[in-house]
Amino acid sequence: MLKLIVALLAIEKIGNSGGDTLAKRPVFMIANVVPFYNEVNTEFTFFNGFSEKQKKKSINSLHEAFLEDHPSSRVLEISSKSEDPLGVQLSAFNLVIQTKRKKSYSVESAFQSSKVFENGGPYRDILEMNSKEAKKDTRLKSSGRLLYFDFFGRRFELSPATFFYSWLYINTLSTHINLSNELMNFNAFTDIVFNPEKSINCQARSAAVYVSLKKNGLLEKALESKENFLKIVYGEDNDISICCEQLSFWDRL
Repeated sequence: MLKLIVALLAIEKIGNSGGDTLAKRPVFMIANVVPFYNEVNTEFTFFNGFSEKQKKKSINSLHEAFLEDHPSSRVLEISSKSEDPLGVQLSAFNLVIQTKRKKSYSVESAFQSSKVFENGGPYRDILEMNSKEAKKDTRLKSSGRLLYFDFFGRRFELSPATFFYSWLYINTLSTHINLSNELMNFNAFTDIVFNPEKSINCQARSAAVYVSLKKNGLLEKALESKENFLKIVYGEDNDISICCEQLSFWDRL
């Protein structure tokens, strides 16, 4: 009996000690100039564990810590763990591309299916997978070095590092009028799953860029072509009149 009590106390101690740690995560605020977001690294209490409850506790902790220094901000968590239905719908796992051919693909599946590696890709069948299956497809890790993205025949280089993901997310978001209108009520965005030490692309960052472009009257021009997007969002000095292919997002879908 004594051994059992000691074991139970040990388990409780481990559970409590592992329940919270200090962490830093970015909050992406809107901005009026390139790159059209401000990244505010915020220290907060992170609740370990994979359960939805733990994720939501971490989200609330992050938002509370951020709002202490930015009390007038309106912050939205964009992920499948968000407590706001808008944030869930805006997750790349849930945000859907509707094509002219009546096909639908999530942003996540479209992104993963566009990767071209030195030993394979793009793997177009990933388009038909749900977001979780697409992200976990083993070929994405066994095909060697990532070379570029190929989105329905349109090539995107790896630099700037967030170019293709942000272009894809923002173009898709612009077609969802109700969601994008609701998004304009916020000026700061988080994604609790995003860890900048492990990942590059972030839906919260892309959302901040969308709102910033819209507020500055630059969204329509930026979405006219990928060259315009590159020049406006990243400040790349391209001659748009020469290089611009003048094809909309939907021309090849």
